Amino acid sequence: MVKSKENLFGAYAFLIGVILAILVGILQTTLDIRTSSLPYILLVFLGIGVGLFNFDDRDSFTFLVASLSLVIVSGFGQTALVYVSKVPILSSLSDILAALMVMFVPATIIVALKTVFSIANIK
Repeated sequence: MVKSKENLFGAYAFLIGVILAILVGILQTTLDIRTSSLPYILLVFLGIGVGLFNFDDRDSFTFLVASLSLVIVSGFGQTALVYVSKVPILSSLSDILAALMVMFVPATIIVALKTVFSIANIK
């Protein structure tokens, strides 16, 4: 199976974005990087890259269901973890969920719009 360069770019953007989100979440508590918005801007651009270049029509539904559940769980998980934020590991988990949401929300919006336009046969 031959992979196009667009899929390869999207796959690398996804992998780098997840690793960066985990690192940002872990380092946010320990190094207090909340003052720097550069990692979050990078996560948004990686999310846009994931949404634009990674998914064709057959994979869109799977991605949308997975990312929708991740965004919902991340949103509710952050509010649930506020109560136990004194524990450093759980505080980092909340920050990781927030960073993942920063990447997945733009990707989910783009894939959803591409899917809607595909259903409407607008090219």
